[in-house]
Formats: sequence, C-alpha cells, structure tokens
Amino acid sequence: MRIAVVGATGMVGRVILQVLEERNFPVSELFPVASERSIGTEITFNKKNYKVIGLEEAVSLKPDIALFSAGGETSLEWAPKFAEAGTTVVDNSSAWRMDPSKKLVIPEINASLLSSEDKIIANPNCSTIQLLMALKPLHDTYRIKRVVVSTYQSITGTGVKAVQQLENEYRQEKGEMAYPYPIHRNAIPQCDVFTENGYTKEEMKLTNETKKILGDDSVQVSATAIRIPVVGGHSESVNIEFERDFEENDVRRILQDFPGVTVQDNTDVNTYPMPIYAEGKDDVFVGRIRRDYSQPNSLNMWIVADNLRKGAATNAVQITEYLVGKNLV
Repeated sequence: MRIAVVGATGMVGRVILQVLEERNFPVSELFPVASERSIGTEITFNKKNYKVIGLEEAVSLKPDIALFSAGGETSLEWAPKFAEAGTTVVDNSSAWRMDPSKKLVIPEINASLLSSEDKIIANPNCSTIQLLMALKPLHDTYRIKRVVVSTYQSITGTGVKAVQQLENEYRQEKGEMAYPYPIHRNAIPQCDVFTENGYTKEEMKLTNETKKILGDDSVQVSATAIRIPVVGGHSESVNIEFERDFEENDVRRILQDFPGVTVQDNTDVNTYPMPIYAEGKDDVFVGRIRRDYSQPNSLNMWIVADNLRKGAATNAVQITEYLVGKNLV
C-alpha cells in the first residue's frame, strides 16, 4: 500500500505513523505530508528517513490511502482532490462527519457499511469513539433512551500548543496560551467554541455523532465537555437510561466481550480506569459500573481512553486495515 499521512508532523500524525509501525501495516511507499513550513524536514518511519512533502505533490503521487490529520479547513479543500485522484481518504477532522453522504466509522461497530465507493471516510471525534465503544453493545441488548455524559479531556486533544502551555505554567514561565485561562491546577468547562444553543461544538459532536453511528435518532444525548491538565487520555462520566432493566454483572460481561473494551471494575481493591494507565494503549477502559438508584433502568459508568490512539490514530489505522483486508482499495 502507498500511504500518505497528511499532518505527519502534528501530534496525531506522529501517532498514526507509530501505530502503522507497531501494527506492521503493509506500507510499500510512505508520503509524509505537512504544511509549507515543514516541507523538506525529515521524519523516521520503520528506521528509514523520509522527507516531508506538500499537499500538491502528494496528490500528484496518487497514493492508495491518505490518512488526514491536518484540521477541518485542510480536509475540506484537499480531501476531494485526493479522492478525485483515486485515493481513499480517512479523515480525522470534523469536516465530513455529519455529511450524510459520508460514512462515520468506528471499525468494531460499523465498518461493514464501507464499500469501494467510499472515497472519503470520516473518523469520529475522540470523545465520541470511546463513548460509543461502551454504548454500542449495551444499546444492542437493552436499547438506550438517554445518555448524560460529562467529559474530562486531555490537553493533548488541543495539540502541542496546549501541552506547551501546561509545561510553561508548571515551570512558572510565560508563553503562548492555547486556552483563555491557565490550565495548570485548573478545569476549564469549555472544549471548542460555543454555539448558539449554549453548548460547545465538542458537546454537540457527542450528541450528533452518537446518533449517526448508532443509526438511531431516538437516543437522546446531553453532554458537558471539560478540559483538565492531563496528558494521558480523556475520561467520561456517563449516565445511561435504558428501555429495559439489566443486571450489573451482565453489563460487565457484555462490555468485556466487546472487542477493544477492557473492564476495570473492582472497587474492593480500588481498580478503575485512569488516564495515567490508558496512555499509550488502544483499548477503551470501563469501570465504576453501578446502578443509578434515582431512576429506573439507569446505569452509571466511567470510561477512559487515550485520545491520540483509539480516539484518533488507531481508529483511523483500523479503518485502513479493514479497507485493505476487504480489498476495498
């Protein structure tokens, strides 16, 4: 496979290269692609050095697959150009997610929807991916009516600038600010910009993408997204109301049996998911599973995942593996 990684020098782009390497993806030619200021710099992949190229040159090379992680504006402009050249694009931005003509894919859930005609495929939002990995098997069994989710999101979701801000504040040094407030020793109840309804774009992504991936507009989702000074991954406190009742041990079994989910739920020995342990791993970790006694057929749980891996890079690579395995590219 001739693979282009668009945004290869960014945080997610670098993890995509790492995941391709770790999973021994059959890359015959690699084209690392980035903005003009990075053209000519070198990246290392499988112990070989590659020079970063620009978007125009990458399109002209007609790679089989282009893994995009370069922001929505770049994706809107360039993904169609790659697609016209015959390249299949897997896009990490929000540009195409709610486009009714584009598939929004978590491989463990709905990869079977993909066909060779899908030339631009959307990768869901990081917080949506880990939420849906836990919701989907439970929805299949008990039918979800309503979800209330509060996220506690890693600064790595914002990018290098945010990591630098935290490090500067930790060292009590002045520097460029990724957020309107300090993030060190703080929690900022704003991820992305606010929309007219009072919710942020991040919160609306959780609502809208959940319905699209489950293929069920009846599932109601209310989200609050919070940025915290953590680098290991995103955490989510989730309350679910089902149509049918459940047994807690059955919930644990259903989740543990779902590919890519690991249950960590033993309060006797203080075992539960935390970003410090999720970092660098591809599974979605679920714990603190307990009945909500204030409402019939309702459940609370805690979900943690590395947002740069399953929340972005790994999910994109898994989509690519599926395409290759099914001879769809």
